[in-house]
Amino acid sequence: MMHARFRWGMLALVLAAVFATGFPRLTHGQSAPSMRIAALKYSGGGDWYQAQSPLPTFLEFVRQETLLDVAPQADVVEPTSDKLFTYPFIVMSGHGNVRFTDQEARRLRRYLEGGGFLYIDDDYGMDEYVRRELKKVFPNKELQELPFDHPIYHMRYDFSDGPPKVHEHDGKPPQGYGLLHNGRVAVYYTVESNVTDGWEPPSVHNAPPETRRAALRMGANILAYAVMH
Repeated sequence: MMHARFRWGMLALVLAAVFATGFPRLTHGQSAPSMRIAALKYSGGGDWYQAQSPLPTFLEFVRQETLLDVAPQADVVEPTSDKLFTYPFIVMSGHGNVRFTDQEARRLRRYLEGGGFLYIDDDYGMDEYVRRELKKVFPNKELQELPFDHPIYHMRYDFSDGPPKVHEHDGKPPQGYGLLHNGRVAVYYTVESNVTDGWEPPSVHNAPPETRRAALRMGANILAYAVMH
C-alpha cells in the first residue's frame, strides 16, 4: 500500500541521517555500516540469553522483508558497557528474576532518554521483576497499556487487536505496555504474548507458520517504531 511504502521510504532517509551523524566518515571503497541490535545481558539469576537465540531469525526476516539495513548477527551488551549507547534497539527477555544495580539503572535511563529503545518480552515468569526494576530506571514513570491504534501496531503491518498471541501460558490475553519519555515510547513491554518465541526457528516451539509470521511482523513494527521515533 502507498502509505506503507511512504513510511518505509521515510525510514530509509532517517537511517541515512543517523548513519551520517552516528558513525565515522567513510573512506573511498568502504560501504555504509549496517545497524546493529543487541540482547541485553542482565543480572539477578534470570535467563537473559533467552533474548539472544531468536535474534538471528528475526534479523533475517527484517533484511528480507523491510528496507532496514540491519546486520545479520546480533550482539550482547551489558548496561555497564559503553557500547550500550551505540545500539538504537536492544531486546530483553527471559523467565525469571531481573535485577539492575543503581549504576545500571542510571545508565539505562541515560540510554533511553538519549533516544535508545528497549523491547522487553516476558517469556513467562519475569513480570513482577521487570516492573520492579523499571521503577529504578524511571522512578516517576509508570508503564501504561498502549491503545490498539498506537503507531507501534501499524508501522508496516496492522495489528488492530494489539500484540499477537504467540505462546499460550494461562489463557490471558496478550498485552503491550509502553514507558514513555517526552511522548515517545522508550520501553515497549509485551506480556502474555511471547513475540520473541515466534522469532525462534520452527523446530524450537513447533509454532504454526502463521503464528511465527505474525510474531516476526510485530517485531518489524517495533523495530521500525524504535528507529523512527
